[in-house]
Amino acid sequence: MAQGFTIKDHIRETRLFNNRAVAAFVIICLASASIIARLVYLQVLSHEHFTTLSLENRVSIIPLPPTRGLLYDRNGVLLAQNVPSYILEIIPEQVPNLTDTLRELGSIITLSEDDLDRFDKLKRQKPRFESIPLRFRLTDEEVARFAVNRHRFPGVDIAARLVRNYPLGPTGVHVIGYVGRISEEELNIVDSSDYRGTSHIGKIGVEKSYEDTLHGHVGVQQVEVNATGRVLRVLEANPSVPGKDLYLTIDSYLQAAAEAAMAGRRGAIVAVEPKTGDVLAMVSTPTYDPNLFVVGIDTKTYAELQSSPDEPLFNRALRGRYPPGSTIKPFVALAGLEYNKVTEDTQIFCPGWYSLRNDSHRYRDWKRGGHASVDMHSAIAESCDVYFYDLALTLGIDQMYTFLAQFGFGKNAGIDITGELPALLPSREWKQVTLKQPWYPGETLIVGIGQGYYLTTPLQLAVATATLANDGIKMRPRIVGKSRDPGMDAITDVAPIQDGRISFAKPENVDAVISAMIAVVNGRTGTARAIGKDAPYIIAGKTGTAQVFGIKQDERYKAEELDERLLDHALFVAFAPAENPQIAIAVIVENGGSGGAVAAPVARQVLDFYLLHRKGGNAG
Repeated sequence: MAQGFTIKDHIRETRLFNNRAVAAFVIICLASASIIARLVYLQVLSHEHFTTLSLENRVSIIPLPPTRGLLYDRNGVLLAQNVPSYILEIIPEQVPNLTDTLRELGSIITLSEDDLDRFDKLKRQKPRFESIPLRFRLTDEEVARFAVNRHRFPGVDIAARLVRNYPLGPTGVHVIGYVGRISEEELNIVDSSDYRGTSHIGKIGVEKSYEDTLHGHVGVQQVEVNATGRVLRVLEANPSVPGKDLYLTIDSYLQAAAEAAMAGRRGAIVAVEPKTGDVLAMVSTPTYDPNLFVVGIDTKTYAELQSSPDEPLFNRALRGRYPPGSTIKPFVALAGLEYNKVTEDTQIFCPGWYSLRNDSHRYRDWKRGGHASVDMHSAIAESCDVYFYDLALTLGIDQMYTFLAQFGFGKNAGIDITGELPALLPSREWKQVTLKQPWYPGETLIVGIGQGYYLTTPLQLAVATATLANDGIKMRPRIVGKSRDPGMDAITDVAPIQDGRISFAKPENVDAVISAMIAVVNGRTGTARAIGKDAPYIIAGKTGTAQVFGIKQDERYKAEELDERLLDHALFVAFAPAENPQIAIAVIVENGGSGGAVAAPVARQVLDFYLLHRKGGNAG
């Protein structure tokens, strides 16, 4: 055989070819079988599933948020309404690049850091297929500018939505409240399916307490969309159910007048109708504009509100806890009469101080030289501390606690809005449980003049005063008096609730205390006699002064040398007309000093406005 030539092995090559052909055939068969199996799965076994997915690409479910119920005052004045607003919204699922989209949107529409932060929070809370608001209250110019550029922004659109608005601004904000964006915590509490398409929820006041009533129920709409997500037509709709309208017991004119009377002061006013428990005015000053919170308050403004030493966000009427001071004295006097510890004519001598037996400590009277001989009538009219030191010691803390608790002291008043803080009516048991200490006689004395551990809220004081004016019938305070179903003209009354009745041993005991309270305002030596001058109706009242800090035994209180925030709180409670009470009121002016000089004139302004203007000039 010649060198360089190779003899081919045809048999081996044939075998190798056949093996490769068989392997290729097997692979082709397996691949074909896999494709056929997949086609059977997609087109036969999963036909219904993928038909549904295909339909969902064409049909979209859009939630229809309900219209929030309106709020009115007792006279039909609108307090909270819904106004149309243009809102820039984004459906994250339909946006190819959210970061680039936000950046480009910012070049045609002003977007603040607060807007972007708020959007980012909502994006984490909601499903990607739901629209999320980015900017509220767009101007007409911004709407037009976006419309020209809309083709550049798939998944972004402008919607006309109803936004909450408070036409009276700061007036009544602490009772009306406001709505704000739903937080993650709130989403975990509410029925999330009923809040689809809704971005706001009641935060405080009536808006929060009656959220279920005001919100309504969400509806749904099936719409046909194109490839870009734009709605082509509505296929089916299940309309939403609007929330109910509520009529508050508040008189907005009286509320505004009461806030004006407190202008420049920190404090609270609560005015109640004794026979029904209707809250006519609930003031906490300073106030703030609730409209700032609806679409999202900016960081700087919110920080200013939070850090303000005047605490405008704090609802003093419900959450402010103060020693009642001498406003408690009519109730202590009534306890003395009811338990037969004193009579109207029982007299004691007031030298300007009081001491317990075998104790050198002197409990001082507010009047340095004393009041000389006083009976119950003059002790209330002139607010003699020594008389009530002695009466408190005679009654004892147990009887005082039992009697005062009947008027609601130390308990929540039970008003129909959230936020009320419990106050404190001290007792022997309370001190032992809380402080692990026994009760001392000296503590009984200072409870008798509304000091020491004793704390109350303006609402509690107003309700207790109204109960006294109403012959012991205690009506639960309320803010909502009527409601109206959506689309209906008929208004439904909410029945007042009686929380019990105090059974007095002798009705004339109440008359005696009220007579003394009338002398506070109309008597020659009454502590509030200045506001009784020329009054066309009779006021029964009681002044009070609550110490902010204690002073030593031999020191004198020098108001002119103290920081303004260390001055005593000024208090005044009253009801009028005394013979037919139509309004009971409690006023607290923080660091106001004298109840008679500061708080009582505020109350007189409120009483005048209500009885001489709001009641048609008939104060009788």
